[in-house]
Amino acid sequence: MYISDIIKNKKFTFSLEIFPPKKDGSIDTIYKTLEALAPIKPDYISVTYGAGGNPADNSTCEIATIIKERYGIEPLVHLTCINSDKKQVDDTLGFLKEKGISNILALRGDRNPDVPPKTDFTYASDLTKYIMNRGGFDVAGACYPETHPEAISMDIDIRNLKTKVDAGASHLVSQLFFDNNDFYNYMYKLRDNGINVPVQAGIMPVTNKKQIERMVSMCGASLPKKFTKIMSKYDSSPEALCDAGCAYAIEQIIDLITNGIDGIHLYTMNRPEIALKIYDSIKNIMDCVNRG
Repeated sequence: MYISDIIKNKKFTFSLEIFPPKKDGSIDTIYKTLEALAPIKPDYISVTYGAGGNPADNSTCEIATIIKERYGIEPLVHLTCINSDKKQVDDTLGFLKEKGISNILALRGDRNPDVPPKTDFTYASDLTKYIMNRGGFDVAGACYPETHPEAISMDIDIRNLKTKVDAGASHLVSQLFFDNNDFYNYMYKLRDNGINVPVQAGIMPVTNKKQIERMVSMCGASLPKKFTKIMSKYDSSPEALCDAGCAYAIEQIIDLITNGIDGIHLYTMNRPEIALKIYDSIKNIMDCVNRG
């Protein structure tokens, strides 16, 4: 089933993101994560892009297959193009089609200064258009409430996003943010610029100081005063900081649901106990909204 159809048939969607283990890690760890997460029956689970450029060495495809075949949950496969040529993309698409997996998050991918980029695709919009021309896939896109780190301005970033939507992206998943007003203001700008596809808000529960620093350096998310005050207050206690980070994320999500957003995409960081804690706190609210 296309995820865009799931979104059309629900007032509010709830999805999760996981990532493959590192090269030196065991694939068994992700199976344990899935076993813990599957009972909550998210609308879909996205799998970030693993190492390599083809199905033979890409654990993303293996994990996505298990999500669909073992648990009956739709997977959303991340596919990057900065280090992939058309043949590699074709191989991945062929593998996914063979497995009955039809949902892809088309991304440019992060630049690697040590690896020259491939030249078949320049932007995620190029990859989106290419996949849509193949047929048989539903393509999602990423968006950035606080502007893509490499964008000259938000206006240009939104213009590029419109190109991606026009190329066929049926719904969008946002980068993480910690101030809901940033997301609301961003949504107004998207709608004013003719971007009317559903947008899920990306939420990451922050549970340790290193995670905060890493996320800010990677995506440039701003940290509201309320957030930094909470984090600094409980920094000396890992347990308290974890609880405070979850509480902040739950408060964010409840406010977003109350204000009628399309859905939440929860970045689990492969910590099912955190995802389950948040889900248990909001499941009745989500059920209430979806019952109408």
